Amino acid sequence: MKTPQHSQSISLAFLFVFVIGNSAAMAASPPGGALQGERPRLIVSTDIGGSDPDDFQSLVHLLLYADVLDLEGIIASPPGAGRTKDIVEVIDAYARDYAHLEAHSSDYPAPDAMRKIAKQGAHDKAPRKGWSQPTDGSRWIIERAHAADKRPLWILVWGSITDVAQAIHDDPSIKEHIRLYSIGSWNTVQDPAARDYLFEHHKDLWWIESDTTFRGMYMGGVQDGEWGNLQFVERNVKGHGALGDLFFQKKRDIKMGDTPSLLYLLRGDANDPTAPHWGGAYVATDYGKQYWTDNPDPGLSTGNRAGAKTVSNWRREYLEDWKQRMDRAAKP
Repeated sequence: MKTPQHSQSISLAFLFVFVIGNSAAMAASPPGGALQGERPRLIVSTDIGGSDPDDFQSLVHLLLYADVLDLEGIIASPPGAGRTKDIVEVIDAYARDYAHLEAHSSDYPAPDAMRKIAKQGAHDKAPRKGWSQPTDGSRWIIERAHAADKRPLWILVWGSITDVAQAIHDDPSIKEHIRLYSIGSWNTVQDPAARDYLFEHHKDLWWIESDTTFRGMYMGGVQDGEWGNLQFVERNVKGHGALGDLFFQKKRDIKMGDTPSLLYLLRGDANDPTAPHWGGAYVATDYGKQYWTDNPDPGLSTGNRAGAKTVSNWRREYLEDWKQRMDRAAKP
């Protein structure tokens, strides 16, 4: 769903075009990213425990890649009843698999360290003005944004953007240190005031806003055999450690609409949203120099989901990689 502000004309000069079916172009995953040694700092803001179980799926997936990331925070944000206890439920499953994971990589963070960065954000959406009172989550964003580290702090928004808006309102100077990748659509509807506050008052914010591209995570791409949404989970996730069983318990097929935000950091040049990434390729608009959104090229749409193919084109690659990660949880 596009919000009204997305009615701006798209600059054709910035359209990123894939050559669908070009075997040379699709021969390898995009260069760059955490899986090639670049180690991003990130915070996740999630509505885990709310009305949609796919945040549990995305957090399970993310923790399997925690050895190539500097994960600095996991914030429970609106909407719904999500709380830090839901984050901790996934970390507890990670703890049961930790010995196996650590046998594959000593860079996996200890479970207790993960529990310490689980923070509670807002319980409710923002009022009309777009911000309210500071939360533990919004304060944590500010603290980590000002850490003595030259790398940008990525904030991956999997629910409402409430705590990010609060943090930026309370300390606008953090904008020079953060990069935002938000999953919009339904999430935006849950707190439109916070989203509109950022869009209308902070045009210098570095921001990828994905309203439809993310749907390539589970729509389109290779879906035959074990690569189907149901079959992949049945064969390659269920029974693969406590993390795999928790994933299957919460939802038995791939949804994971928030996961493209992480895939973006795993493979591809994170500095260039218009380039190919596992998590999509985006276009600039006339809104501002640091804002990118879904590519309207009809050739990159699945159904009416603009840009979805810029994720699903890499489906076999990112599922192959995830399959190997699930094996880590199952055995040393």
